[in-house]
Amino acid sequence: MELLNQWEVAQLRNTIPEFVQSFLDFYSHLKSEKVLHLADTQTLSHLRTEGIPQVGRPVQEVVEEMRQKIYANQVYLQHPRWFGFIPSPVSLFSWLGDIMTNAYDPHASGWLLSSAGSCIEQETVKWLCNQAGYPQSAGGVFVSGGSMANLVALTAARNKKLREADYGRGVAYVSNQTHSSVAKGLRIMGFRMDQIRKIPTDSRFRMDVKALEAAIREDLTAGRIPFAVIATAGTTNTGSVDPLREIGELCRQYSLWLHTDGAYGASVLVSKQYRHLLAGIQCSDSLSWDAHKWLMQTYSCSAVLVRDKMDLINCFHTHPEYLKDAAAQGEEVNFWDLGVEMTRPARSLKLWVTLQIMGSDRMGRVIDHGFQLAQWAQAELEAHANWEIVSPAQLAIVNFRFAPGGYTPEEQDGLNQEISARCLRTGYAGVLTTELKGRKVLRICAIHPEATEEDMRSTIRQLDAIARQLVAAGAAERTMPAVPHGG
Repeated sequence: MELLNQWEVAQLRNTIPEFVQSFLDFYSHLKSEKVLHLADTQTLSHLRTEGIPQVGRPVQEVVEEMRQKIYANQVYLQHPRWFGFIPSPVSLFSWLGDIMTNAYDPHASGWLLSSAGSCIEQETVKWLCNQAGYPQSAGGVFVSGGSMANLVALTAARNKKLREADYGRGVAYVSNQTHSSVAKGLRIMGFRMDQIRKIPTDSRFRMDVKALEAAIREDLTAGRIPFAVIATAGTTNTGSVDPLREIGELCRQYSLWLHTDGAYGASVLVSKQYRHLLAGIQCSDSLSWDAHKWLMQTYSCSAVLVRDKMDLINCFHTHPEYLKDAAAQGEEVNFWDLGVEMTRPARSLKLWVTLQIMGSDRMGRVIDHGFQLAQWAQAELEAHANWEIVSPAQLAIVNFRFAPGGYTPEEQDGLNQEISARCLRTGYAGVLTTELKGRKVLRICAIHPEATEEDMRSTIRQLDAIARQLVAAGAAERTMPAVPHGG
């Protein structure tokens, strides 16, 4: 039986060029699109009732349906004015690498299966490790995202620092700004919530080192076994960087594994202007780094790096009989020995393609631009009344709050939530909320290289206009006389 019949091959030949052109047109006009498109009831009903046909449909018909009903209904996280979560400003060079890799579909777990692809992954990992200041013993593996990178690193930490009999006494330390994937990973590994100690942060939302040491000493006195500290280079809420050097010194003193979650902020290492903000990151035993954030890669493209690659091999290497013919020799590496996945795509190739075309200097300027975008947003906020900067611009993130007089803090929370909702409904920009110091705040994370100063300032002006409308409407309601009940 043929995988494709001649008619289907002909359809593909006609459809693929048309799709590529429409895709390129979409990206060239993306800025004029709304940031959010929600599928309407009719579309969702169609998708839920369509089912799987017994007899296949024409290629072009299916492709067009995908374009109009599926891909058209989403948040465009790659939009220059999407400022929620951590955006993903996709490079078309990454997309090109993705197409080629998906087309040839290399199995990227073993050297025998993909020798050149494995070599490129080695070299790309080496480049990332060099950016982090890691020694020659360093290594790593590409994984699906920061959650998996954190899980792999912490599993290696447990393997290195705890005996199996002591798993129930181990303690890991996070801050109250650490990404939720860390606690999730530790729970998946079998740790109880009382084995995950949450350390407070300082006024800049960085882990409090004195509080950390006090917690370590308390646990040692109680007979528990501290084994890992998870620091953050670029927290999701504020872009804060924990005091990595001081935490590293503490970890060496108490023989703890230091994992740095750099899923977002590690990309700052590529910037010549701002890489100093991550000083001390070389002290960490492991590092997570998402290229599908600030390095502009398509999903998914993340790496977990370790100072000593043997820590991964000692944790994950197995010796099944069916893999003996594919054993690595010399400088070869089988990436199934360095992580959880046996079957895995060649995630590194699209990053390598992007860096080959752009060069690291240009990528560094992309990082610098993100810092500038957040600074422009803050400058515009400071020009308007009743806005409070809760966390100033850092690592392309700024947090702020509309705080007019005459409103309780709880009422101000409601105002900020409504400002976000109304801004999102306009489709012009995506500005979502988070919580800092127990209060609702608006948050901008701006890392798109095509976003401009005008994009930032016009977004703030729109937020201010919405805020003033809400206050005016609220004032009218407060002064409106009560309507008597009818008899």
